[in-house]
Amino acid sequence: MDSLQQIEQLRRELNHHNYLYYVLDQPTISDFEYDRMLRQLEELEQAHPEWITPDSPTQRVGGKPLDSFTQVVHRVPLQSLQDVFSPEELMEFHQRVSQGGTTEYLLEPKVDGLSVALEYENGVFVRGATRGDGMVGEDVTENLRTIRSIPMVLEGAPETLIVRGEVYMPRKTFERLNQERELRGEPLFANPRNAAAGSMRQLDPKVAASRGLDILIFNIQYVNGISFTSDSDSLDYLRGLRFKVIDYVKSTDMAEIQKEIQKLGDQREKYPFDIDGAVVKVNNLSVRETLGETAKFPRWAAAFKYPPEQKESVVRDIVVQVGRTGVLTPKAVVDPVRLAGTTVTNATLHNQDFITEKDIRIGDTVVVQKAGEIIPEIVSVVIAKRPEGTVPYELPHQCPVCGAPVARDEDGAHVRCTGAECPAQLLRNLTHFASRDAMDIEGLGPAVVEGLVQAGLVHTPADLYQLQQEQVAALDRMGQKSAENLLSAIERSKSNDLSKLLFAFGIRQVGQKAAKVLAAKFGSLEALAQAGVEELTAIDDIGPITAEYLTAWFASPQSQHLMHSLAQAGVNTLSTAAPVGDRLAGLTFVLTGELSHCSRKEAGGMLETLGAKVSGSVSKKTSCVIAGEAAGSKLRKANELGIPVLDEAQFLQLVSDDPQQYQPILTDLTTQK
Repeated sequence: MDSLQQIEQLRRELNHHNYLYYVLDQPTISDFEYDRMLRQLEELEQAHPEWITPDSPTQRVGGKPLDSFTQVVHRVPLQSLQDVFSPEELMEFHQRVSQGGTTEYLLEPKVDGLSVALEYENGVFVRGATRGDGMVGEDVTENLRTIRSIPMVLEGAPETLIVRGEVYMPRKTFERLNQERELRGEPLFANPRNAAAGSMRQLDPKVAASRGLDILIFNIQYVNGISFTSDSDSLDYLRGLRFKVIDYVKSTDMAEIQKEIQKLGDQREKYPFDIDGAVVKVNNLSVRETLGETAKFPRWAAAFKYPPEQKESVVRDIVVQVGRTGVLTPKAVVDPVRLAGTTVTNATLHNQDFITEKDIRIGDTVVVQKAGEIIPEIVSVVIAKRPEGTVPYELPHQCPVCGAPVARDEDGAHVRCTGAECPAQLLRNLTHFASRDAMDIEGLGPAVVEGLVQAGLVHTPADLYQLQQEQVAALDRMGQKSAENLLSAIERSKSNDLSKLLFAFGIRQVGQKAAKVLAAKFGSLEALAQAGVEELTAIDDIGPITAEYLTAWFASPQSQHLMHSLAQAGVNTLSTAAPVGDRLAGLTFVLTGELSHCSRKEAGGMLETLGAKVSGSVSKKTSCVIAGEAAGSKLRKANELGIPVLDEAQFLQLVSDDPQQYQPILTDLTTQK
């Protein structure tokens, strides 16, 4: 068998196993065997790049990041559905459609995701677009390629086929993603729908690929050479082409349809995706043609929206949990009540403002519902049933886990634990401590951190420096070599500059830039720990709030214990950075485009070392823009505002040690300033 034949055979086999795994959920080979076949295909394609095709399994996460999305005019509009909110409204829809006759309907779950159109030419996936306004969407082809349940090639397909589906993020994936984002200190996604929509609009396909998206197909938008008499026939046809097609119930009895709607509503938590209603649509395609459509909706379909079910219960207690980022989250313990198919015993109280606004007290009778049909929450208090002797509730002033003082966000409603060694925050703190911009401990990612914590080997960041190779090697998926590499990385981190250690502490409002400024100013961790608010606020970029956070952190017994333990372990607490100069003091720079001699991050560090400020956006306050190759909107804005622009060669002159090189450029900048 020659190389081309091998490539074609491997593609067929991999596509088949993708279908079994991602569509049917019935894998027949191990992940190891699949990965081995994929690696073999990659090696063959690397040897013969002329045979790489867009539909190859190796191209699922290909493509360079895009600058922007192009617009796509839909060949057939992607209409929305008319909503109905009660059995009476649904019956009115039925009467309009049937006119007293018999009509067959399909009932489907209404997936709460992002609607897209997939276009195939001669059986090959060529383009995918978001719904947009129904007439014009955005080309998200590369991101859709990363969804494994979308077939790249269809066998026996028509010349042109356009199908419509709903991209969604499975609930379990959503929970895992938010846990990872919480560990990294990133903002959490509000719900699976927003997460799916945001993932589809990522300019880098690799980011979209990491989000674990899926899709369900529910309609043929356009097909040539084939005709169908019913929608159910078309869906069965798509299933035969190996699409992941939405399940449906078929009936001519509206009473039965209503029972199925109720059943679907009661069981919707059993689905792996969020459902915000049920779709009822006429099955016969010729009847659909006769009924037609309005400017907004087809007359032959409706979306039944489930009303939030509300019931009364009694608040028996309010308990406080401490999240991985230190946020104190109150939760009401209520008498068991059945809601949306499950028994509810707890309801979220969000924060102190929520409790105060609704005046929720222990002993109150409250109205409970499921927000978004998922999270139980308290809607209101039944004041008439309030017992005597209740008192307003306030969150504790000390962390219920470690006893450290709590502090309220200056720009929000959250209350956080300030403990540097709080057990509730251990996973997040360790992950941040080891991250690249902090102590840069290669190999110490969230999974390894979790393994160390679960094994009881690490209780504070300082414990990392006491680990033994045998202990680490015994963890899942480690082994002797991985353990040796990790301990070497931990040992190397001891010599990091003080600025990296300061950032690793995770002190509020002390980012990389502030950490560098503080390290350069004070020179040692001991000197910084003794600084007062007045001394700190005298430093540029350190405001009074940041100064208060710093002094409070260094005054904490947990922080002092952590610093002592790290010093005992041999971690460097001195600044090794060159003294900050002031040649560029008072100037603000913005970097854009690609630099060939260094990264933009490194270039920013050079400018800051000379006293400059580096900003991420261009404004009237910008002194100069450094523009590398392929500079975009920031360069255009600089030109519009008349802001000086330097190329890379001029930038290197500006940061050089030779006055004859930097002085003429600096003079021009300060004169224009």
